[in-house]
Amino acid sequence: MSTEEENSVEAAAAARRERLRALREAQELLQTPDDDNNNNTNQDEDENDVQMKFRNYLPHDKQLQEGKVAPPVLPKFEDPMATLPPPEEKKEDPFLNIVPKKPNWDLRRDVQKKLDKLEKRTMKALTQLMEEEEKKRKMAEEDAENGGD
Repeated sequence: MSTEEENSVEAAAAARRERLRALREAQELLQTPDDDNNNNTNQDEDENDVQMKFRNYLPHDKQLQEGKVAPPVLPKFEDPMATLPPPEEKKEDPFLNIVPKKPNWDLRRDVQKKLDKLEKRTMKALTQLMEEEEKKRKMAEEDAENGGD
């Protein structure tokens, strides 16, 4: 068994070495600069083929004026809201909107939390009173039944 394990470990190590070697070669290829001659000829060809387009600028040079692009033609847009007559607005006194609807609105706003707590307590108290009344009524009915027997 040890020989099989050694063989598998050696095979894994050899495969790893091959992967590392391939990785180093790939990195070297990426780091080495290409031939300068090929780049210069490509750049010269690109400079000759470049056509400039001017959308918002009219150059003074006649050769460059050929590159002027005609402005785009925008389609006509009819606003459906423009054709409708404006809705009639009621004339209101602007000072009516300044005055609050109710004179105590600020007091209610400030006290609203306390009122909410009181409302909860009131509801609890009412339910307790109703339960007590129900108990008294049941007790009275039981006494009437026991007394009647």
